[in-house]
Amino acid sequence: MRVDWRDLASHRPGQAAREQADERRRAAPIRTVAARALGVHTDERAWRIGAAGEEKVAARLDRLSGPWKVLHAVPVGTRGSDIDHLVVGPGGVFTVNAKHHPDARIWVGGDTFLVNGKHQPYVRNSRHEAARAARLLSAAAGLEVSVTGVIALVGVSGGLTIKDQPDGVHVVARKRLHRWLLKRPDVLPPEHVTEIFDTARRSETWQ
Repeated sequence: MRVDWRDLASHRPGQAAREQADERRRAAPIRTVAARALGVHTDERAWRIGAAGEEKVAARLDRLSGPWKVLHAVPVGTRGSDIDHLVVGPGGVFTVNAKHHPDARIWVGGDTFLVNGKHQPYVRNSRHEAARAARLLSAAAGLEVSVTGVIALVGVSGGLTIKDQPDGVHVVARKRLHRWLLKRPDVLPPEHVTEIFDTARRSETWQ
């Protein structure tokens, strides 16, 4: 029997970001080594740090058990976009975007997200990612699927201030992530959790 889709459950956390980092390192190996030695910020470094952040977030998500299901590095569309982590459980469906900022100072007030005083579009992007996932999952599963965007923060030892959570998006420190998810009120019956996860793990759902 022919199968026209890939099972995304086999994807490793940080897989897409790690592939991007490896591609840049292969393209300029000497420059990459020199940049690492000098602490220069490069695209290769950004992708590498991003992959490490996704792996750290995945380690927290691994603490979920029972009816909770998780996918990593879910490719969306044809332009290289991916969802870092997709979580499905009794508390709902969540797109989790890992943001790894070693030693950074983070300030969040509604839609305003500052990293060391600089504005970042993380809230807008998370909201868009969740809405897109809801559209694709609903169409593929044949039922209304609501998706909530989550920004999981890694390595913010410079300080984290959340004055107000954004509308429709939650900002959560990595170490609190699995407990935060487990505290969500139940909104999905077991059969819907299974159906949505089975739909989400099919690569064709996201194309």
